Amino acid sequence: MSIQTSRLSRRTVLRGLGVSLALPWMESTAPKAAAAAATTPNRMAFIFVPNGVHLPDWTPQLEGYGYDLPYILSPLAPVQDDVLVISGLTHDKGRANGDGPGDHARSASVFLTGAQPRKEGDLRSGISVDQVAAQAAGHATRFPSIELGIEPGRSAGNCDSGYSCAYSSNIAWSSESTPVSKEINPRLVFQRLFGDGTPVNADQNALRREALRQSVLDYVAEDAKRLQSKLGRNDQRKLDEYLDGVRDVEKRMQRKDDDFDVSEDVDYPVPEGTPKDYGEHIRLMCDMMVLAFQTDRTRIATFMFADAGSNRSYRHIGVGEGHHNLSHHGGDANKHDKLRKINQFHVAQLSYLLQKLKSTPDGQQGSLLDHTSVCYGSAISDGDRHNNENLPILLAGGNQIDSGRHVRVAPETPMCNLFMSMLDRFGTPVDFIGDSTGRISELQI
Repeated sequence: MSIQTSRLSRRTVLRGLGVSLALPWMESTAPKAAAAAATTPNRMAFIFVPNGVHLPDWTPQLEGYGYDLPYILSPLAPVQDDVLVISGLTHDKGRANGDGPGDHARSASVFLTGAQPRKEGDLRSGISVDQVAAQAAGHATRFPSIELGIEPGRSAGNCDSGYSCAYSSNIAWSSESTPVSKEINPRLVFQRLFGDGTPVNADQNALRREALRQSVLDYVAEDAKRLQSKLGRNDQRKLDEYLDGVRDVEKRMQRKDDDFDVSEDVDYPVPEGTPKDYGEHIRLMCDMMVLAFQTDRTRIATFMFADAGSNRSYRHIGVGEGHHNLSHHGGDANKHDKLRKINQFHVAQLSYLLQKLKSTPDGQQGSLLDHTSVCYGSAISDGDRHNNENLPILLAGGNQIDSGRHVRVAPETPMCNLFMSMLDRFGTPVDFIGDSTGRISELQI
């Protein structure tokens, strides 16, 4: 990297052997105040959870401001003012509509597309909202979007009543017939984000770094040292804090091989290189998302906490039964109690992400969360009924959203209307997506 001038670019990166490390916002790289707002990018993230939720412990009793957080949403207390709880949204194309069983596969496929998946023949869904934004604005970053997950899933075979496994394993679709596969290994995500993009030597350099057990920071140390001499005291501190954060993530991904065993909590094979602890796995992926946004590697992300119909068990919170099996609760109070524990655990991981975004500065205009819209939820409401109306949906962050409220939209309002509003605020408005019929007026400030 050349840093020979006194004026540093917002795109300044540190470079070394097979590595490029983009930097966060600093005073030295900031534009003049009058232009700051225009150069602070908007971002969006979408998080999917399977099998619906236990709605009585999800839905606030009051609408508007000042509502009490119910049991499942209680981990959001530190960021309640940044979260909008939306009741009443519907994904009609998640319903059978004459296509028979397969609600779980449809729930993942429809979550961001609002399109009816095809059960027979070739894959057929719709372009997902994240990819609509990526195709319009992805040219501004190194990666138009990133797709993250926890469970490996399958791209072939039938997983749900004749639906291809590709429907259950993916929520991002770049075309009607092309799902965008997710990455579940945090180490590979990190290498993708911070590799130098050189196709010939990328694999060789990654192997060399792994063999030497070195940090990517070791390879950019010389550039970092030169940069430090050109920064003011505040920026020197910010750079140190940022690099310490990167190294902390690396250390958590470079533990001994014994720390990457298959957990007894799961009933599927965990790929080598992922943490055995499910919560730590999710949080590491959240860290990857924050790093990607902080360094402007991408502005669009999707994250599947688990695949559609997942039957993962949650022994670490005292739930030994599989999630999918419990979701068929039949009104059993004991199963309800276990389901709400699972639901609360998922929301706690969301809270971790939101707090991390909120604590990360983003230029002169606040935090990353102030310029990020995070949509969280499921395309199934109650796991026993497999219904697709009154979905459990949260919208967190800024981007001109009047948060800190519980709002209830009209029954049968398409979920895609929320996506239309999100695309407007992201700066990539469209005429329609999926089965949209308009925008969500309740989001307005």
